[in-house]
Amino acid sequence: MSVHDIQLATPSDSAAIEAALLADLRQRSPQGHNETIALAMKAPDGSLIAGLNGSTSYGWLLVKVLWVAPDQRRRGYGRALIAEAFRKAKALECQSAWLDTSDCEARQFYERLGFSVFGALQNSGSQVPPGHQRWFMNTVIP
Repeated sequence: MSVHDIQLATPSDSAAIEAALLADLRQRSPQGHNETIALAMKAPDGSLIAGLNGSTSYGWLLVKVLWVAPDQRRRGYGRALIAEAFRKAKALECQSAWLDTSDCEARQFYERLGFSVFGALQNSGSQVPPGHQRWFMNTVIP
């Protein structure tokens, strides 16, 4: 096998890779429940207006993606999705949650929900995009 044998993974490859890693970790150390949490909010016509993708492991909920359609923002949908994800994560014995964001408004939203910054990455010098920053945040699940 050589570097030339490396190829882009398909979505099913990606899922298999994650499943294999989680199975390996389960054999080596206790970690609670490894579950996917995927939530969607749809309009009466069936169109997607908001959603959250996350996963649990080691007693933590990782919020991977939270999205609300621009014309649906400021209606409480993001807050409702986080609350439901917390409820599901708590049922899976999670005590805490974490996420990352590079959006200043999203950071403020998460801070209003009780998240706080525990780390950050920032581009410097000639890194693209200049001045880009990413915040890592966590909170205790109420």
